[in-house]
Amino acid sequence: MTMLLIVVMALISSATATNQDMTVAIDEMQKANYFTFVMLINMVPSHLVQANITFLMPNDRILSQTDVAPTSVVDFLLRHSIPSPLLIDHLQHFPTGSMIPTSKSGYFLDVTNEGRKQFFLNNVRIISPNICTKGSSIRCHGVDGVVQATMISQPSIPPPPPSSSSSSTCPKPTVAPEAAAPLPAPSPPLSKSPVGELSPVPPPSDVSPTKSSSPETSNWGVVDLVVAMVVFMLTVGKSWLLM
Repeated sequence: MTMLLIVVMALISSATATNQDMTVAIDEMQKANYFTFVMLINMVPSHLVQANITFLMPNDRILSQTDVAPTSVVDFLLRHSIPSPLLIDHLQHFPTGSMIPTSKSGYFLDVTNEGRKQFFLNNVRIISPNICTKGSSIRCHGVDGVVQATMISQPSIPPPPPSSSSSSTCPKPTVAPEAAAPLPAPSPPLSKSPVGELSPVPPPSDVSPTKSSSPETSNWGVVDLVVAMVVFMLTVGKSWLLM
C-alpha cells in the first residue's frame, strides 16, 4: 500500500512539474510575440503535449497565411517539435546530413549546419534561438517558415514463425509406406559341437574299380564270339562259290 502511494505521488509531482514548465514556456512565447503558436497549444488536451520537448515556432505572420484545420492541430504541433529539450548549442553538435526525429512518428528533420545563424532543419532556418529557457523540460526556437518534415517509412517486420502449438494442429501429409524389403534367408544352424571337438567325418566313398563279372558270364561271351565268326566265314565262302 505504501509503495502504491509513492508511485501515485510521483506521477502527480511529475504532472505538476510538466504543467508548471508548460506555463513558464507559454509565458516566454507570449513575451516573444508568438501568440498564434500559443493559441494552437491551448487548443489541444494537455496530455497530448508531453514534457521533454523542443518546439519550432513559426511567427504570427507566417501562421496567419497557413491554413491549419482544428482537426489537424495535433499533427501540426507534432511535426513542429522534437521529443527532447534542445538548446541551439545542443543542436549545433549535429553535423550536416543528420536526421533528427520529430514528435510525429515516421517524420524526420534533415540538418544543414552552417553555423549558429545558418542552422537549417529541412526547409526552415532557426532565426530566434533559445526563446524558452526557464523551464527544465521545454525548449523553443523561432523558425522562418512552416516545417515540411521528411517522412521515412519504417522497415517492415516479417511475421513471426508459427508456434509449435499451431503447427501441431495442421494435418501432416500422408506418406506412402515404402515397400517392405524381402527378409534375408535364414542362415544354417551352427554346429552345436563344442569348440575343439572334431565333427564326425563321413566314411570315404567306395572308389575301388568295378569287379569283373563272374567266370561263367565271361565264358558265354567267348562262345558267342566264336559262333559269330563261323557264321561269317560260311557266308563269305558261299559268296565265293556263287561267283
